Amino acid sequence: MPTTPAPAADTPAEEATETEPARSRSAVRSLLRLWPYVRPVRVRLFTAAVVAVLASCTGLVIPLVLKWIVDGPVADRDTGGVWLGALYLLLLGLAEAVLFGLRRWLVARPLAGVEASMRADLYRHLQRLPVAFHDRWPSGQLLSRGTTDLMLLRMFLAFPLTFLLVNGVTILIGFVIMLAQEWTLGLVLLAPAVPVMIVCWLFEKRYSKVARQAQDQVGDLTTLVEESVLGIRIIKGFGRHRSQALAFRDLSRTLRGTELAKARLLAWIFAAITILPELAIGAALVLGTVQVADGDLSTGTLVAFLSTALALRWPIESIGFLLAMSQEAATATERYFEVMDAEPESGADGTGTSSALLASQAPGPDPGGLRFHAVRFRYPDAPAGSAPVLDRIDLHIRPGETMALVGGTGTGKTTLTALVPRLHEVTAGRITLDGQDITEMPRETLRALVAVAFEEPTLFSASVGENVLMGAGAHAGETELNRALAVAQADFVHALPQDTDTQVGEQGLSLSGGQRQRLALARAVVGRPRFLVLDDPLSALDVHTEALVEAALRRVLADTTALVVAHRPSTVMLADRVALLSEGRITAVGTHHELLRTSAEYAWLMSGTAETTEPTTETAKETAKETTAETPKVTFEGDKR
Repeated sequence: MPTTPAPAADTPAEEATETEPARSRSAVRSLLRLWPYVRPVRVRLFTAAVVAVLASCTGLVIPLVLKWIVDGPVADRDTGGVWLGALYLLLLGLAEAVLFGLRRWLVARPLAGVEASMRADLYRHLQRLPVAFHDRWPSGQLLSRGTTDLMLLRMFLAFPLTFLLVNGVTILIGFVIMLAQEWTLGLVLLAPAVPVMIVCWLFEKRYSKVARQAQDQVGDLTTLVEESVLGIRIIKGFGRHRSQALAFRDLSRTLRGTELAKARLLAWIFAAITILPELAIGAALVLGTVQVADGDLSTGTLVAFLSTALALRWPIESIGFLLAMSQEAATATERYFEVMDAEPESGADGTGTSSALLASQAPGPDPGGLRFHAVRFRYPDAPAGSAPVLDRIDLHIRPGETMALVGGTGTGKTTLTALVPRLHEVTAGRITLDGQDITEMPRETLRALVAVAFEEPTLFSASVGENVLMGAGAHAGETELNRALAVAQADFVHALPQDTDTQVGEQGLSLSGGQRQRLALARAVVGRPRFLVLDDPLSALDVHTEALVEAALRRVLADTTALVVAHRPSTVMLADRVALLSEGRITAVGTHHELLRTSAEYAWLMSGTAETTEPTTETAKETAKETTAETPKVTFEGDKR
């Protein structure tokens, strides 16, 4: 596990921001992509906006009541009129409060539903994206999109989306009222309009970039925290807590600097938006006072005018705050749709025989087994012109046969096994199961036929039984569970506190490596699959447990077409035949004893010689003799057939 994360600029999210569409897309265009999610609740959102406009306009009536009070009851010394005016003001204030409360009630439930719907779509889409996508993207970046970014979008829909409209309407109505009362003073207050618009334009350009940086850095920080939690045993075991703390501190400081840059921009726009209108109000106050003194303006009109101007302070000053939230929502929308726009697995829905029908078909006299036809594979993000990982793989595993796949480190064994359940798509060639091209099958059908177990087992935060039965259909129960546990020699689960109902914890770290591997193997065999792909499934077992598992597994393999990656002779002995993978190609196929005699590389791999020692023809022949002499005779189920 790395002690320092990759810089934010190297993340896929940052790369996505550098593309031309992302640079040219405005905040408005980005936010318009939310319309499909907002459309079902548009009526309530529109109603909430109308209610908010009414509430805001109700507040603008208050200065007109003040004008009536000052020019009427106060000037006439009418105490009853003053009390009546006070009652009007109280009712207007209550109406304004009730209307704003109603607006809040109208948007709360539907927007929570919008957020939940977007999160569900994101999770569903992540499940359909190819493994290559998940290999490229840091998990923290994906987590931040499903949590922080969606929270920002909900806040935008709840507040800025409504109040950008409400405040715009309020400012427009307010200026109409002021111009109607005294147009000269109204023009004084309109003077800062152009400078304020220029300030907002400059702010939007700068803030959008900083907001994107901050959100990407949150994703990087989330990735580091997640890795530190999952790798806590490594950190403690190697005493790397200080280096991890330094990496966390560096990322935190970087994020802190970005947040301070955002704060400086906000302070700048707040200062500009506040100072310019305040200067205009001050100038209007002086000019209005002079007009009152000259008898050209009534005192009530000046009070109403200034009250209206002060009522417009918040709608004007909030422009910076609302623009900031809108920019953050726009970048959150871009980040969300960066994932949603990623292409899912090709042919995810498939067009083939139904899953139930294909799974129930019994193999015919010669159904074909598992066959690789001139398969070539290169990773999608590999440099152009680079050599393929696998090149022209031609391999046939006959029905009911177990084929061991042997090769040195990095020769492509795991990659080859990942092609069968279509975790990766072949670059060229094709793979067939019982004569049918796997690309013509629905993925659900294919993965119902093929079970897999990887060298690095993954368990989920669930019970032992739930983890194992994940590899079976809905019909599987206690009988299938116990059978699979017996095959994998995982009877240790019955000694756990709640037996098979015991929660294994995150990543199954409460269990040993061998125990996790046995549960993963049980998950692979529980559904009695037609095809079984095992990637060195016994590497973490001790020799005694391995022997027991192999004895039980041999009975399972007798009825299954299996491809087993093997590194040890004991695992190879499970197979009917062995295929040697070297430099991305199958260089030899035969039984274990045949390859010991004919393949120097295979004999060297099975000898246990140090990897730094290159095999020679002479040493390989000697090794083959020794290995053949030491290898016990085994009768395979495949030999009987």
